[in-house]
Amino acid sequence: MSLSLYDLSVPVFVQSLEALAAVLKKAATHAETRKIDPQILLSARLYPDMFAFTRQVQLASDFAKGGAARVAGVEVPSYADTESSFDDLDARINKTISFITSIPKEKFIGAESRDITVPMRPEPRIFNALVYLRHGALPNFFFHTTTAYDILRHNGVELAKRDFLGVY
Repeated sequence: MSLSLYDLSVPVFVQSLEALAAVLKKAATHAETRKIDPQILLSARLYPDMFAFTRQVQLASDFAKGGAARVAGVEVPSYADTESSFDDLDARINKTISFITSIPKEKFIGAESRDITVPMRPEPRIFNALVYLRHGALPNFFFHTTTAYDILRHNGVELAKRDFLGVY
């Protein structure tokens, strides 16, 4: 059995995004039960120069949709980054899952030899799609999902490793 870049990306992104959505629900319940203003958790960060929780979730979404779309050679949808609640973030995650699972598997065929252009500062860069997935999209996606998880855990939301891993 050979693995396609679809197999190495979309199911991985979906599993982690579904786990992140479940973590959001635990965080919302935690805030409600303990009478904590949800904005405290949504704006929490691990260190002053790091992005807040909301931005971490947005970036995880961006790397999932951008990674899958670029590797498949389809247009990357633009999301407005206006989420301000756990429900808004959950909707964004669901929109991301819907988008990446709508990309036909056939679009990933031959992607390992395709070059893609990735917007970066100061100027766009060209990468091989396999290299981009392995060394750019997936590591960045996991960095932001892990950081989101860690922010909530640091702020007292009862989470375990299983919450981060999700169902596999």
